[in-house]
Amino acid sequence: MKVPENDPTNPIHSNSLLLQSLLDSIPHTQSFKGKWSLIRTKLSILQSHLSDLSTAPINAFHNPLYNDLLLALSVTLKDAFSLSSICHSANPPEGKLKTQNDIDSVSAKVDNHVRDLEVLVKNGVLQENGAVSTNITSKRETIRAESRNLITRLQIGTTESKNSVLDSLLGLLQEDDKNVLIAVAQGVVPVLVRLLDSSSSPEIKEKTVIAIAKISTVDSSKHVLIAEGLCILNNLLRVLESGSVLGKENSCIALQALGHTKENARAIGSRGGISSLLEICQTGTPNSQAMAAAVLKNLAVFEEIRENFLEEDAIMILLRLSNSGTAFAQENAISCLSNLISGDTNMKLLVAREGGIESIKNFWDSAPSVQSLEALVLMLRTLASCPSIADVIVDNEFLPRIVGVLNCGVLGVRIAAANAIYDLGYNTRTRKELGEIGCIPPLVRLTEGKSVEEKEAAASALSSLMIYAGNRKIFRKEERGIVNAVQLLDPVVQNLDKRHPVSLLASLVYSKNCRKQMVASGACVHLQKLAEMEIEGAKKLLDCLGRGKLWGVFTRH
Repeated sequence: MKVPENDPTNPIHSNSLLLQSLLDSIPHTQSFKGKWSLIRTKLSILQSHLSDLSTAPINAFHNPLYNDLLLALSVTLKDAFSLSSICHSANPPEGKLKTQNDIDSVSAKVDNHVRDLEVLVKNGVLQENGAVSTNITSKRETIRAESRNLITRLQIGTTESKNSVLDSLLGLLQEDDKNVLIAVAQGVVPVLVRLLDSSSSPEIKEKTVIAIAKISTVDSSKHVLIAEGLCILNNLLRVLESGSVLGKENSCIALQALGHTKENARAIGSRGGISSLLEICQTGTPNSQAMAAAVLKNLAVFEEIRENFLEEDAIMILLRLSNSGTAFAQENAISCLSNLISGDTNMKLLVAREGGIESIKNFWDSAPSVQSLEALVLMLRTLASCPSIADVIVDNEFLPRIVGVLNCGVLGVRIAAANAIYDLGYNTRTRKELGEIGCIPPLVRLTEGKSVEEKEAAASALSSLMIYAGNRKIFRKEERGIVNAVQLLDPVVQNLDKRHPVSLLASLVYSKNCRKQMVASGACVHLQKLAEMEIEGAKKLLDCLGRGKLWGVFTRH
């Protein structure tokens, strides 16, 4: 049911009458005819939108959004009519300069009304309002309708009204991640980005960034933010430079999600983003330091922009943060350093020389959780690829620390620890020490893990440790050692480098008992398939098992 168009209580009807009176008045103006002609063109568009709104259901008449807009339009049309009457004279009584300013003001207001009504018509909020009031069947539909209404209101009205709408939107988004998904599906992201780009209000910018940051924390919504390209990046970087403390923190949260792509990382680097982030790492609040370091951690992965880091003395800044920041800031700073120095021996030596190893040791002993140790183990592994640094790591008693977390409940830490053992087992001394402090039993257990990555990390570490004869004796005492290694040969276990279990078993094949266990566990069947796949070492191990050769089959490294 629609409101009768000629009903005097219908705001569309009353506005249509005002608009027609104004259109009739404009041809009689004698002052500023060009400006009035332009306004008349805009009024024609406004008249068309009013006609479109006349199809809204009667329920829309009670929608505050509907009434507020038409009330504001009524005030503008009355002011414009009075002003046009003044301009019927060639010499306006209040002077041409003031009159011109008044006309420009009215023209701008008409522009706003045209835009607002266009949004209202296109979004169909008024049509939906009537349906929702009677047909709501689920909370999801309620949230969808509310999101659509808020998104529409964000695009129209005054700064004050948009500020209030943002409060409501933030409440909706923070209530439940499902609400975020619904709002994103309704198109909230482009509206927020335009608002961030166009608003001059610091308060609105801050709240808009908070909303974008919240959306960025929901994985399935990140791609919608990334699709906004440079526009959203540029605005977030501006907030990073000159926004409030809260704005900077939330800008960092959003940039964490956006900085995972190479294109965005380049854009952030070329637009001074790394400099701004490092500045926050030095002078920001404890929380903003942690957030900024998290963004830098993601960016440091891309070799193309590492030069931007070096130009800003990033290594020294991050080393200081790894010593003095909050636990979260320290963890992110160490992760960033690990990514930054990967593949560059000179930078690894610089980090070690400037106290990086001491920082890792201090943080390890005070880490708030086992999870946070993953960054430290990965950093040690990065540094250990440099032999001179690896010696320092061993001398600083890190081997017992690393072995100690092989049994922890965090998958990422276990994998990182096993990989670190592989890298640190670079000579007889460390292989012997690792075996003596008990790393072989937990590594055997890791080969039974559900994660293929965990199995492979354990197998590679064990294959390296078996080069030392004393460790082979320890391994043979493990009841499941041979069986687990043979199971890793099975081609059904995909995405696992078969060279590691092959090498591990090859180091034990001289033992008659081990050879029997391998055959009994089905090694020959698996090795036959691996030999056909030309996996390195598979055919030699198969031949050895088949002919009973005990020595000299493989070259041990």
